[in-house]
Amino acid sequence: MKKFLAAALYPVLLLSVFACNVARDETPKEETPPATKQEAYHEISGTVGKGETCFDIFKKLKLDLNDLLKIKEAAAGVHKLRYLRPGHQYKLTLDNNDQINSFEYSIDDDASLSITRDESGYNAEKVMVNYETRIINIGNTIKENLVSSIGEGRENTLLALSLSDIFAWDIDFSTDLRKGDQFKIIVEGLYIDGKFRKYGNILAAEFINDDKTYYAYRFEDNGTVGYYDEKGNSVKKAFLKAPLNFRRISSSYTNRRFHPILKTYRPHHGLDYAAPIWTPVSAVGDGKIIFAGYKGGYGRLVGIRHSNGYETYYGHLSKFGKGIRSGMKVEQGQIIGYVGQSGLATGPHLHYEIRINHRPVNPLTVKLPRGEPVPNALMVKFRQYRNQMNTQLASITPDVFAFVTKIRDNVAKN
Repeated sequence: MKKFLAAALYPVLLLSVFACNVARDETPKEETPPATKQEAYHEISGTVGKGETCFDIFKKLKLDLNDLLKIKEAAAGVHKLRYLRPGHQYKLTLDNNDQINSFEYSIDDDASLSITRDESGYNAEKVMVNYETRIINIGNTIKENLVSSIGEGRENTLLALSLSDIFAWDIDFSTDLRKGDQFKIIVEGLYIDGKFRKYGNILAAEFINDDKTYYAYRFEDNGTVGYYDEKGNSVKKAFLKAPLNFRRISSSYTNRRFHPILKTYRPHHGLDYAAPIWTPVSAVGDGKIIFAGYKGGYGRLVGIRHSNGYETYYGHLSKFGKGIRSGMKVEQGQIIGYVGQSGLATGPHLHYEIRINHRPVNPLTVKLPRGEPVPNALMVKFRQYRNQMNTQLASITPDVFAFVTKIRDNVAKN
């Protein structure tokens, strides 16, 4: 009887075992995977040191220099790795044999170089940084200078320079600034993963200087972006208010000044700006260089001829800007030289002159023509934008630093 039952149950047992095997076979293989490729790689990241090259980094990490040659070759058409900038980040992904699978290098705040390896070799591309853009409202009262009133740190200093550039045609931030002056700024803040990285464009600004209020609104006209006042006139003028930033006037325009070296009274038909040696000196307007060389008491001198009979001169330079020579054209804001004390000078400073039809005029009092205004066809659009910005400016009070709202995700462009 037992033999009979065993024989009868044998097919059933076989079916059960078969069913169990089938069930096991149906279990997805991904649930118990072997070691993944990611586990076979490891990362090395670091910061470029002063004077450090790719060769130095590879030698320090004991990496294959043949890989370095291949990576440099791949990067050549995107961003050359001949020069690395100190303080910039890099990251390498290596396999277990220390062969490089990928290399990333931060080019600047807006882009990075990405090199990856595939079956065909190394491939390079420039990857733009994706920023989240928010509106930031800033307002404060001038206590000492513009930089300290905006705040400490590199980004705040750059924001101060941008603001001074916008109002540079109306306000000389070394001589015109007064304690108690006020400013308001509406500016883009660029973020990554919720962390502030840098400021973007200034959208609108208000500056009260010596009880006079100045406005500037960023507005686009057929692809050209400019800053305009509340009436739609360009804040840009033919000349900058001064040829260098953040300095003081050590000697003013006068017909009778005692010369500290010659020990005699003589005219001083210009302004002397005291500034540290090597401070960049910019052309105050578009024009053509009519002189670049050494000229007596002026020392190293650059002379520029502008339109409508205007000429400007920049003396006592320590050296000329790159490529600066007589006959070349220059643009407003272009660096033409650096502060020095060549010629008859007791210390580092810039001697700056303006002449109209070869006659000297006082740079602090001469009235300069403005740039092109907002076209009539766009005035309605401009007024709408201006009114929107004015509402926001009115909500800013002195000594405020407020994050307002997210605008959009922004991909930085070259």
